[in-house]
Amino acid sequence: MPDSSPATTPPVAQTWPVPVDDGPLPPAIERGKSRWVPVRWSELPGWGQDSLHEVWNAWVRGCERPVNGHTELCREARRLSIATAEEQHAWLHQRFRPYRVVDLNGVPPDGLLTGYYEPIMPASRVRTDTHRVPLHQPPAGLQRGQTWHSRQQIDTQPDVQAALRGREIAWLADPIDALILQIQGSGRLRITEPDGRENVVRVAFAAHNGHPYVSVGRWLLDRRAIREASWEAIKAWAVQNPSRLNEMLWANPRTVFFREEPLGELDARFGPRGAQGVPLTPHRSIAVDPQSIPYGTPVWLATQGPTLNIQRLVMAQDTGGAILGAVRADLFTGWGGWTDEAYTVAAALKQPLQMWVLWPR
Repeated sequence: MPDSSPATTPPVAQTWPVPVDDGPLPPAIERGKSRWVPVRWSELPGWGQDSLHEVWNAWVRGCERPVNGHTELCREARRLSIATAEEQHAWLHQRFRPYRVVDLNGVPPDGLLTGYYEPIMPASRVRTDTHRVPLHQPPAGLQRGQTWHSRQQIDTQPDVQAALRGREIAWLADPIDALILQIQGSGRLRITEPDGRENVVRVAFAAHNGHPYVSVGRWLLDRRAIREASWEAIKAWAVQNPSRLNEMLWANPRTVFFREEPLGELDARFGPRGAQGVPLTPHRSIAVDPQSIPYGTPVWLATQGPTLNIQRLVMAQDTGGAILGAVRADLFTGWGGWTDEAYTVAAALKQPLQMWVLWPR
């Protein structure tokens, strides 16, 4: 490609000299649910110490669906993918301005950072004595925004089950594992095929039944059945209370339907596609409230707590039903099973957050 040819690409350091960070600041920007207050680069805690090569991968993937008006910036970002961190920082200083994200009243809120991940779970392509919990494709004719049958109706009514017959993607052994997949919105399945082969595929969010989401952890906490809303505690309660398992599951009427996606070598190096429509990058992609921060926006994130102590550049590439407000983010931590870091970090992460958006000058 001409843009990557050594003969046509000028040295990045000469093309993007670092401007002097002085002079008057631009006015604040109101953006839906948030207010962006301009700051100087020196006000970003830890700025200049982040290794940018990981976020550059996320940025280039995000340029598959560029923000309106960012086409030229994406062309430049692609050229900088093999540049040094110093050259990348120089480009950011030249082309962007940092803004502190606060509430509409101008007050920095008590921000919140949580985590999410892509589960890896064993499954069977056909129903067996041990694998009896189906993951379904959407029912035929389901329209976006349409309210369909509840989780309890899907589990108990023969006519509803008949409408889903033949739309099973795979079968799991544990209904709580199926619930986790639905809450996370995607996952990887190690599927045992009918001939005994094992095949790894991705199941991605396709639709839901239009009912409100209710946290089963909160349902159990409200009944003082558990002391903390962790999946370990929920699973332990389920083992001890098998006769009440459906009562707990049906407390959440929402059901998520999936689509199966092949998992090639390149796809396996990234997470599922987020709401922006591009694959997520572990620890560099976040879910945000799009009424506060547009998809595709680079965000400087700072958090200190018992799980993470980080100051780094991330990309706003996803959203979620619980991700609401000006300074609210969900950090994508990767993929794994119950004992893997992706799960343990995502499950434990709940701590204060500060955010700055980088917006084109």
